[in-house]
Order: sequence, then C-alpha cells, then structure tokens
Amino acid sequence: MTTTAALRRLGQSLWLDNITRSLLDSGTLARYQDELGVTGLTSNPTIYDRAIGGSADYDAQIAAAAGAGVPPEEIFFGLALDDLTRAADLFRPIYDATDGVDGFVSLEVSPELAYDAATTLAEAKRLWAKGGRANLLIKIPGTPEGLGAIEDAIFAGIPINVTLLFSPAHYLACAEAYTRGVERRVAAGLPAYVPSVASLFISRWDGAVAGKVPADLELQLGLAVGRRAYADSVAFFATDRWAALTAAGARPQRLLFASTGTKVATASPTLYVTGLAAPDTVNTIPEETLLAAGAEELSSVDPIPAAADEADAMLARFAQAGIDVDALGLELQHKGAASFVVSWTSLLARVGEKSGA
Repeated sequence: MTTTAALRRLGQSLWLDNITRSLLDSGTLARYQDELGVTGLTSNPTIYDRAIGGSADYDAQIAAAAGAGVPPEEIFFGLALDDLTRAADLFRPIYDATDGVDGFVSLEVSPELAYDAATTLAEAKRLWAKGGRANLLIKIPGTPEGLGAIEDAIFAGIPINVTLLFSPAHYLACAEAYTRGVERRVAAGLPAYVPSVASLFISRWDGAVAGKVPADLELQLGLAVGRRAYADSVAFFATDRWAALTAAGARPQRLLFASTGTKVATASPTLYVTGLAAPDTVNTIPEETLLAAGAEELSSVDPIPAAADEADAMLARFAQAGIDVDALGLELQHKGAASFVVSWTSLLARVGEKSGA
C-alpha cells in the first residue's frame, strides 16, 4: 500500500500545493485525483509567480487583458480564477459526495492586506462572488487583524482558508475567530455551516532552528508543533460549546498541515506527511512530495496522538534548548507575510512586463 493510499484510508485529505495551467491542460491534475487520491488544491502568490514567469501559458490572456486596459492586479485575478474555477469543477464531485467537507480550491487575497481587516473582508467577498464556485476557499492570513476579517467573513457565509498560522497559539486564535463567526450565524438564524480550514505551516519551524538545537532535536520542531495543534483542535471541538453548535448544524473547522515538503536533502521527503497523519485533517503538499508519497510503500500509517502529552514533552525539550515557540511563531508569521508580499510584487511585475511585451 502506498503512503497516499494509507492516508486516505486513515481519513486524511491530500491537497496539492500547486496550480498551473499546464497541470489542467495536460490532464495531470485529473490523473493525480484518480491515481493519488488528491481531493483539492491550494494556490498562493509564490506559486503563481513561478507559473506565470516560467511559461508562456498565460501570455495570450495577459496580452488581451492588457490591451483592454485591465490593470496588472486584476489581470492576475482573472488568470487565477480561470485556473481555479476549472480545478473547482474537477473537484466538484468530491465536494458533493462529502456534503461540502472536501473538494476545495483556494485563492488568496492580496498579501499587502495582511494587516488591513476591512479591505481584506471586502476583497474576500468580491473574489468569492467573482469565482462563483461553492468549493472555492478564499485565503486570509491569520494575523491579529486578519482574525477579525475571518470572523466577519464566516458570518457573511464566505468559505475561508486561514493561512500563515504557525504556532499552536495562532491556531487556537483562528479556531476562536471561526467559532465566533459561526455563533453569530446561529444567533441570526442563518445556516450554521460555512466551510473553512486552518492552515498551519510546518517545515519553516525546522529551518528556523537548524543548527541552534541539539542534534537529536533537528527536524523535530515542526512535527511537535503540528501534533500539539492537532491535540488542541481535538479538544477545542469536543467542548459543550461546540456540541451546541453541532446540534445547530455547524461543523468543525478542519486543521490543515501546510508547507509539508522537506527542505533538507538528507531527510525523508515524506517526513511531514507520515509524521502528521491524522483523521479529519488535510495535508496540502508540494507536487514532488505528493509523487514521493505516491511511490512510497508501507504497510500502514499510525495516526498522531489526539492527546497533547507527547507533543508537550518534545516542546519542553525545545524550551530547555532556548527556543520560545510563541515568540518564534510570531516571527515566522511576520516573515511569512513579508515573503508573500515580495512574491506578490514580483508576480505583478511579471504580469506588467508581459503586458508591455
């Protein structure tokens, strides 16, 4: 049995962390769905910066839009939505079969809005309406300002993928914002369920502490953070508060493990895949990691513990080594937001250059 098959049997969804027009046109994405069990995908500015800059697939559409006087940012959203609505239609049977739990694609608002709640909310509403697909998630960063936009977006019925979460504290703040939005819907007599995932970034933790911790702790921090967040998720949605919301028709926000490709050549390419196997969660993985998992044979995969004891013991060892997880999580979130702005700037510059050409 392959790793991808074992994870599906466990009840974890696999989403591709990539989108290009060639993946759609060549039938590769459909093949990944059929052969590897991929049930959704995500996009971000870095992915599209590479896709548009690395091929001529978008050139004709860029030229036509530029000729009509469309500004670069709107040209990009037009390109992305053309791709993502095609992908959403491909995954729509999964969305229908799971009653709106799986089968999603994601589009991110401008990263420049990470600390602007009001404009983020307005853009989330605009882009979701423009996409016109029930299984389109709008990505909003889980910054303190973003959390307010997330609550308001959930109340407005906009499906949300919360991005740029790093620490367990970030995750719990996100779950709270989602829950407040759902509670407001219930109080207003609106349908309680609005799809949402909470994307916890994993691999950047180990890059941040490389060479700063004992050798036996290398490549262990991302797993420990992910496992603690999973335990927090299980506990959060097992409360009486959520029992009442479930009775009203709500469903828990699913935890999504993001950035799960290994960045160390000597590490297993599926380190963060098999190491974060958990039912009722999502792992969104780069294409090369997906292919490795699809080729890897194993007899079974063990789910990570739903209790926090093991993760807490590992995090305590990092604390003893001088790593402040909450402080580092905040730093990683700030750096992540800044890196997406860099990619966004580069992306719009590429669109502008191709428009001029």
